[in-house]
Amino acid sequence: MKSRVICLAVLLMSVATATQAQTRPMKIYISADMEGVVGVVTNEQLGPQGFEYARFREFMTNEVNAAIEGAVAAGATEIVVSDSHGNGQNLLIEKLPTNVLVIRAWPRPLMMMQGIDETFAGAIFIGYHTATTNSQGVRAHTISSARLADVRLKGVSVGEAGINAAIAGHFNVPVIMVSGDDAVVKETQALLGDVEGAIVKWASGFHSAKTLVPDASYVLIREKVKRAIGRIRDFKPYKLAAPIQLDVRFKNYRPSEVLSYLSIVERTDAHSIRFTGKDMVEVSKFLEFIVTYEPSLEP
Repeated sequence: MKSRVICLAVLLMSVATATQAQTRPMKIYISADMEGVVGVVTNEQLGPQGFEYARFREFMTNEVNAAIEGAVAAGATEIVVSDSHGNGQNLLIEKLPTNVLVIRAWPRPLMMMQGIDETFAGAIFIGYHTATTNSQGVRAHTISSARLADVRLKGVSVGEAGINAAIAGHFNVPVIMVSGDDAVVKETQALLGDVEGAIVKWASGFHSAKTLVPDASYVLIREKVKRAIGRIRDFKPYKLAAPIQLDVRFKNYRPSEVLSYLSIVERTDAHSIRFTGKDMVEVSKFLEFIVTYEPSLEP
């Protein structure tokens, strides 16, 4: 009889623990870019002037929805989505679930990671692309394809995935999944480790790729997100020890010259500057400043 009571007590404790785990809040952050979305290969899909942009906004929104569905199915209770491409106004917000919060437009102190904090369990990157220093990948660039030739954190060349992972790491949040072409999945895993990767296309050039069809990408993204959250304890935040040295190389000459007038900036060669931040928040603000500020800003 005593053994039965003990077994029953253990069973009840197990059920209580499982119930508590199911109801425990889990916040997931999704940062969505567009160059890595299924089928994207040229400017024609990436901005309002492109003849395919309206259709590809739908595909981007659907990929984000697939990620949300996968996250909720795996136990996520709160989700924040950052619209992080172009003007930051690409996602069709009326097609997102009612319980999702959306970050839109610019400027933002934390750039593509605005809204993240230490309460999130994991970060997901949807539609990402490789760094400007990567010789492979569709539409490879870092932050500004027109202005920046390289971005380094503590001497390591990084793309947007690396920069954003470091911002998430500042808040002890790990990156758990990335979607895009085969090159960005490889690049991200080389830096962060065995994050889940959803390859929705295979780069054959800067403006060409072999690609899944949209419905297939949604299925893949949904499953990869579910798998990532299912093993979320396997992932560690990408944390950089302070202070953080930021090196930026411009494609043109004058930005480095003019920025070197600031006492906090060192000009390291004709095209490059160095800034040392106390943490990734400060580094993020500086990066946003150098790619956004213009004297003619209004209002």
